[in-house]
Amino acid sequence: MAWHQHLWHPTTQVSNAPEPLHVSNAVGCLLQLSDGRELIDAISSWWVTLHGHAEPAIAAAIAGQAFKLEQVIFANFSHEPAESLATRLAALTGLDRLFFSDNGSTAVEVALKIAWQWWRNQASDRHQLIAFEGAYHGDTFGAMALGDRSIFTESYEPLLFEVARIPWPHNHWAENSVEHREEHALAQLELALKIPTAALIFEPLLQGASGMRQVRPQFIQAVAERVQAAEALLIADEVFTGFGRTGALFACEKAGIKPDLIALSKGLTGGFLPMGVTMATERLYRGFISERSSDTFFHGHSFTANPLGCAAALASLDLLQQTSERYSNFEDRHFPLLKQLSLNPLVRHPRCLGTMAAFEVNAGENSYLNPIGKQIQSDCLELGVYLRPLGNVVYLLPPLCISDSQLLQCYEAMEQAINNLA
Repeated sequence: MAWHQHLWHPTTQVSNAPEPLHVSNAVGCLLQLSDGRELIDAISSWWVTLHGHAEPAIAAAIAGQAFKLEQVIFANFSHEPAESLATRLAALTGLDRLFFSDNGSTAVEVALKIAWQWWRNQASDRHQLIAFEGAYHGDTFGAMALGDRSIFTESYEPLLFEVARIPWPHNHWAENSVEHREEHALAQLELALKIPTAALIFEPLLQGASGMRQVRPQFIQAVAERVQAAEALLIADEVFTGFGRTGALFACEKAGIKPDLIALSKGLTGGFLPMGVTMATERLYRGFISERSSDTFFHGHSFTANPLGCAAALASLDLLQQTSERYSNFEDRHFPLLKQLSLNPLVRHPRCLGTMAAFEVNAGENSYLNPIGKQIQSDCLELGVYLRPLGNVVYLLPPLCISDSQLLQCYEAMEQAINNLA
């Protein structure tokens, strides 16, 4: 398929990228191309397709809602799908208030703006924001500033505000130095917290875009303890990790912490519709109730609380709670296959968490721009598997519906692609 004369594809350098594949249909974990080929969608279409493509229960929920109420301005109105979703997510996260937005970046922006303005409403001048090395929080300006500096942000550097940055002591199988690196990171955090801090933001347990870099739950617990002892706010970016991806419904639950704010998106609607939400404590919500108009949280989106998105999210939650073993046991499915693959001399630093399995290819530099990733992607496409490596970091993050035989096909395709490098 040739490049369309009117489309502009994301994160794509048209001068050297292969022409896009044309998808005509999708069902389960299979993408059906216009030329008749089928591909296993091994990364859940950028991590959003949670249960599988064309999941009947979610499709039916959207269709049913479309005949009742498709959209209404949420500034002056409310509706049952939004209220039901807020009630359910409040119970599941332990945070009492839900603010709707439209994607992961804006869910993070909302969390940032709530945290910042809450301190202003309290007549506090706390100004420092803390984030982690390697962090990615989205592509809008506030989210970019919170994320680590990279090729994605370098063009906008003069427009980004300053953030204190703490090391991220990621680990992998056979890691033997993680305790020392955790101690160093915590020491750096304690030093940073001596400055009055408004908030710390982090991706609980697993940084996605920087290379599927995971940390231990006890490190996240130690971070939370220090941040809360300093009376700063704790923001968990669960845009990627939420809804079963780490083996628990939320990564914060798996880590045993309760933040002040949680940003959610991606798997929220099962991948059917764009939607983001930011969960907040009642204490933060009360900090915006005042006789002063300036204390109002002046933020909103045209499609805030879109009823179709709410219906999709409710149906997705039903599926997650009815079949929780599909995500809670997924790591057991990855483990033997990844262990076998790790015997390959070009595979290093294997790691696995929930539905995610990843490793680095020991060829060239550790970089998003390492061309090895594109070569592996091309070879796997020929074997019926769609991957999108992060440079030399290769990962699987399939929909929950993937069969054992399809998962095995993914691993066999990766092994063949790695052997082709040799």
